[in-house]
Amino acid sequence: MTTTTYRARPIEPAALGQLRDTDDAGHACVPYTDTEGGGLLRCCLRPSTAGERIALVSYAPLRRWAAERWAKPGAYDEQGPVFIHAEDCGGPADGDGYPFARTGALRVLRRYNAEGRIVGGRLLELPEDAASAFEAAFAEAFADREVALVHVRAAEYGCLHFEVRRP
Repeated sequence: MTTTTYRARPIEPAALGQLRDTDDAGHACVPYTDTEGGGLLRCCLRPSTAGERIALVSYAPLRRWAAERWAKPGAYDEQGPVFIHAEDCGGPADGDGYPFARTGALRVLRRYNAEGRIVGGRLLELPEDAASAFEAAFAEAFADREVALVHVRAAEYGCLHFEVRRP
């Protein structure tokens, strides 16, 4: 088993509080009961289960990160849909490693510098030992001193799964 060096970060609690009111596109949050399960929850980094109250909201992760640092991502500031719990869930369980790591899944690891500008990336097909593959990909990314942040996204739809910041 691989010990993770890098930490998959969920959406921060303060941002979740705001998103549960109004999302980053200015729309009111509209919670609903998930009837099927399987929505990838970015608040606790796990799939939803049938019967949970969730919401699909528009989230601008780079905008929020940049605001903490006075960075100026310019056109790289984008927003997209993410699932969150409708109420506070307490975040991810400790030691969960890297979420949404299904063997064969394609992930894009997009690298950003301290200004929030894209400085590279790579496509990663998750092998059976996804944790080791993520570890190697993050080590490769952060070997470049310019890289401050990595967003892990689904290749198919571009959805943000989680972020990893420079240790």
